[in-house]
Amino acid sequence: MLMVYHSKTDTFSITFIFLSIWIIGALSLFPFISSFSTIITMLTIFIISAGLIWWYATSIKYVFYKDYLVVKGGPFKSKIPYQSITRVSPTTEKFTGYRISSSDKGLELFYKSETYGSIKILPEDKMKFITDLKKRCPNAQIPQNQIFE
Repeated sequence: MLMVYHSKTDTFSITFIFLSIWIIGALSLFPFISSFSTIITMLTIFIISAGLIWWYATSIKYVFYKDYLVVKGGPFKSKIPYQSITRVSPTTEKFTGYRISSSDKGLELFYKSETYGSIKILPEDKMKFITDLKKRCPNAQIPQNQIFE
């Protein structure tokens, strides 16, 4: 049975970033107003770029499969085998990991990897996520008395 957890949505941050991109994009078009085709080309590139950022920021989810955890956001995906997860701890770092968020209370999953070694996430229901993770990763260090809220 697949368990899917969505990332906590920080509407303020997403809206602020999206509006900033639109304002900066609109202002950066002024020097290129030499022809209509240039405006259309620049506007198309900008709309596609802004759409990809919006898609990424609003589609982040964490899916528990039989043998691995998938962290997916937009076109990006990380597949983390359960046996490679070594530790889970709360994190208070802002603007890191798979989530651009103003929230300062997320989770950091440490795992055996040659590339990254950890990933910071922000599931909506952290305690339920941790409970499901404990079932699948009995060897991972997840403190029993740790406050994850």
